[in-house]
Amino acid sequence: MKYNRICQILGIEKPVIQGPLSWLTDARLVAAVSNAGGLGVLGPNAGLTAETAVSTPEETAEKMREEIRKTKKLTEKPFGVNLIPTPENDIWTPPILQVIKEEGVKAVVYTGYGEGAIITSLFNELKASGIAIIYRDINPTPENTRLAEKAGADIIVATGFDEGGTLPGTALGTFSIVPLIADSVQSVPVMAAGGITDSRTARAAHALGAEGVFAGSVFIGTEESRVPQSVKDKIINANGLDLLLFRTLPDYYRSLPGKLADKLVSMDKAGASNEELAQTMGGLRGLRIGMLEGNTDEGYIALGTGIGNIRSIKSVAEVVNELAIC
Repeated sequence: MKYNRICQILGIEKPVIQGPLSWLTDARLVAAVSNAGGLGVLGPNAGLTAETAVSTPEETAEKMREEIRKTKKLTEKPFGVNLIPTPENDIWTPPILQVIKEEGVKAVVYTGYGEGAIITSLFNELKASGIAIIYRDINPTPENTRLAEKAGADIIVATGFDEGGTLPGTALGTFSIVPLIADSVQSVPVMAAGGITDSRTARAAHALGAEGVFAGSVFIGTEESRVPQSVKDKIINANGLDLLLFRTLPDYYRSLPGKLADKLVSMDKAGASNEELAQTMGGLRGLRIGMLEGNTDEGYIALGTGIGNIRSIKSVAEVVNELAIC
């Protein structure tokens, strides 16, 4: 494999990052990605269930410590943790960051949203601790890209509207956003996110100016994924045309059909506010119920538009190898 800056920065073999899928991540999945040569990432509530979930920042940080240690037992390769800092009154990031530093985690996926998302003091603290910063803004623009690079981001993720999970507020697809962001950086590498599920979409990402791929949905349906078989079956039997789009906070979301998702679409069409839709949706609780527990009456199944390329349940290693085009 030829020289790749993302691999060099992260100490990995293949320029593939598994997106931090919140409840859907655990030590087994993350270690499998890292062992396959990519970078696995623990998301919020990694490894937890409804029964083991906690409510305070300190308890949450200690649960993350437990999952980090479980991951270390399964891999000696680098892996990351997701940070979602806010510029004011952020009680969640400090204890998680302390655990990350104490446990020697090598990289963070820093998720940014809105004005003030790029917190210079936090960037400085991460850099001083030798932690690689993978900056992923929910709404990527040339302006916040340049700010993140100036603050010290090591890698920028350009996310298109094709993604699953929390969608950008601007409906620019991956084919549009990746070259825009790649042309905005001075010297750091850019990764593409949104709809990347096979070798064809990975090649396209590289052709657009990305030096690696950042993927989520394709890992949800793998052998090592903790989601139930019923959800995996829904993934491999669906395509992007099946997905329902609706407004919520901060902007938009997608889900496969189900009682809750159908209700959200109806509410959206009837003119409900984003706040009302978000309250009905239930936030990450709805994701846990729908995707971790398989209950689409009370939860939702969030996926990107590239799911039509996921036609079978593969091992994580097979997925990483397929996406590792460079």
